[in-house]
Amino acid sequence: MNRIEAAFKNKPIFMPYFPLGYPDLDTSINVIETLAKNGADLIEVGLSFSDPLADGPVIQQATQTALEKGITVKKSLEAVQELRKRGVDIPLILMGYYNPMLAYGLEKFTRDARDAGADGFIVPDLPPEESEEIKAVLGDLPLITMLAPTSSPERMEIIARNAKGFIYLVSVTGVTGARTSISEGLGDLITRVREHTSAPVCVGFGIGTPEQAKQIGALADGVIVGSACVRAIGESQDPVESAREFARSFQRALQMKV
Repeated sequence: MNRIEAAFKNKPIFMPYFPLGYPDLDTSINVIETLAKNGADLIEVGLSFSDPLADGPVIQQATQTALEKGITVKKSLEAVQELRKRGVDIPLILMGYYNPMLAYGLEKFTRDARDAGADGFIVPDLPPEESEEIKAVLGDLPLITMLAPTSSPERMEIIARNAKGFIYLVSVTGVTGARTSISEGLGDLITRVREHTSAPVCVGFGIGTPEQAKQIGALADGVIVGSACVRAIGESQDPVESAREFARSFQRALQMKV
């Protein structure tokens, strides 16, 4: 059983996102370690890019700060390796855009990511139809697929049937960022996806509070929290302590029976 499979033994799982290099590299490593050791079951580790088209203003600002502070793909992979040395043993999924991976070299990138301790990849600007090149060098590391409410039934079936690791189900149309309420019809959407796959279905985009996470956790196998996590930690005078409180609050909410 790999780390991703092990993480889903106790569902729903809590999956925060945080970008390496924000507000600086050392702090981001400490934050991710703290999230991992205080309730996160899996972490989306952000790789910064200058044109993050799927991200809202909070994550855009954070990744731009990381780039200005000198974060690179190489430094990010070294940071993942450092997290493993510190005893972080939950899945770490690298979330980034395709251009930096191509520039690094796909074979070298996937090899170095594997050696560092990464468990898989999310590439939001890479459609499944154009993913064969990277899949050819991934081996057993999964490329996590994203599904949106706007996906046609035919496309949903194809993507879900071929999913590895888990499915990242986008709960709303638009970019990342917390919303005031969860999307109507989300339960029906999850049910439709599950008709085509045995892979866990995890919901992201728009989840900002532990209460929303609890509601979605009653429907999905995992809850992904990005912008709210980045904002709460990035705006804090003590990012590490805020990470600890953030992780514990969401984990408590998900452990409560709805």
